Amino acid sequence: MRMHPKRRSGIAGIVTSVPAVILMAACSSPSPTASTTAPTTSPSASTTAASSSSTTAASTTTTATTGNFNSCSVVTQAEAASAIGQSVTPGVLGSATVEGGLACVFYGPSAPTSTTPNVAQPDTVRVVVVKGSNALTWYNDYRSKVPAQPITGYGDQAYYDGAASLSVLKGDSYLRIAVAPVGAPPSLSDEKQLANAILPKL
Repeated sequence: MRMHPKRRSGIAGIVTSVPAVILMAACSSPSPTASTTAPTTSPSASTTAASSSSTTAASTTTTATTGNFNSCSVVTQAEAASAIGQSVTPGVLGSATVEGGLACVFYGPSAPTSTTPNVAQPDTVRVVVVKGSNALTWYNDYRSKVPAQPITGYGDQAYYDGAASLSVLKGDSYLRIAVAPVGAPPSLSDEKQLANAILPKL
């Protein structure tokens, strides 16, 4: 496994099991309880699509549920690889329970062999975009469940969930990014890098 250049020093003493557990909990927590404003439909858990391009996941095909934004249309394979610091597979679509949309997931060479885009896993880059009237609802819902730390300079407002991911609200779009390398904690700096590449496309 090739370690991300930014993490070569000081990694040996880091205990990675705790961040991994936190990441799993943060990225696969149950969806919000029903309310008058929360989305009332969820994406199909069986929807997956792989891009055939070696440099972009933008060709990932149609989603199973009408109205769910194709998150793979705003992030390329090269951008995901740059964020995690190693090669990744083309993006695959999966269910995103935290954000109520569809996740675009890229797998690194050390990802588990039994992969599912519906569950957060190590050695992955996970990008979710929710567009429309429910974007703010989902953004606020997740913020209410985590020790959110405000982040400036991204979209209209943004926060780090304190453990695994960066959430950004821009207009009617909610972007959530999780960069989870193997052997190191999730990286906010890498998530910011990827946000800078994606936000101009929203």
